Amino acid sequence: METINAVLPPFIILDSHLEEWLKEDIGRGDRTTQCLINQGEMEGTARWVAKADGVVAGLPIAKRVFQLLNEKVDFTTLVKEGEFCERGKVIAQIKGSLDALLTGERVALNLGMSLSGIATLTRKYVEKIEDLPTLFVDTRKTTPGLRILEKYATQVGAAINHRMGLDDAVMIKDNHIAAAGGIEKAIKKIRSRIPYPLTIEVETENLEQVKEALEYQADIIMLDNMKPDVMREAVKVIRQHNSKVKIEASGNVTLETIRAIAETGVDYISSSASITQSKWLDLSMKID
Repeated sequence: METINAVLPPFIILDSHLEEWLKEDIGRGDRTTQCLINQGEMEGTARWVAKADGVVAGLPIAKRVFQLLNEKVDFTTLVKEGEFCERGKVIAQIKGSLDALLTGERVALNLGMSLSGIATLTRKYVEKIEDLPTLFVDTRKTTPGLRILEKYATQVGAAINHRMGLDDAVMIKDNHIAAAGGIEKAIKKIRSRIPYPLTIEVETENLEQVKEALEYQADIIMLDNMKPDVMREAVKVIRQHNSKVKIEASGNVTLETIRAIAETGVDYISSSASITQSKWLDLSMKID
């Protein structure tokens, strides 16, 4: 499977995060490495090895971690970002100042293992429906401070990003509907105030809400926690009313249920599971 739209954020955005994570780990100094090796006095080589089967993600980020410590570190990837690798596969070779390799090891590995775990589970979800037109989408349920990287990892796993933040699009959820006093009031008030390019998505829980969202011209309708037969009827109602309205399904999405949901004819299935339920992919670094 080819990676879909996996765009790494620019380092002008990422560097401040990486620097903070390095500072957190180094503290007042790497006591072990600095007592063994003077800065820049020894060169070394190392290998990154996959200790479990999975989709590899985050190699460019790991490379940047080492190069923030010493810009001359050569981090050579031996697999493509998003490639499925079997246990025992050497995925990268590193050469450079030994103190930089030792000091940067944990931060780089932690990021690589976390992002690879997300990409691996995401790929499993995508593969369940890859022969259908429905697309798998992530959510905003991310670790604070890590959203930009976790959503990158879902892209590496071949998912599509939902909105990155609250400013990307309007999503009127159940609590917004309650606060506004109904779908009609919520849509009318928000539409009169938002910038022109933004779309409006409405979360619905039953057919009555679907029809109301259609009546007041929602751009996207989310079918939340609906049973497949109700969801199928909702898709039919929406398509007959306006074929341009996009349909998203959410709630109770698992590896066991995702295909049945996709077969109802929705355009997108959103789930936080590929991030919130992912397990780190075990990677190790071995100094040669």
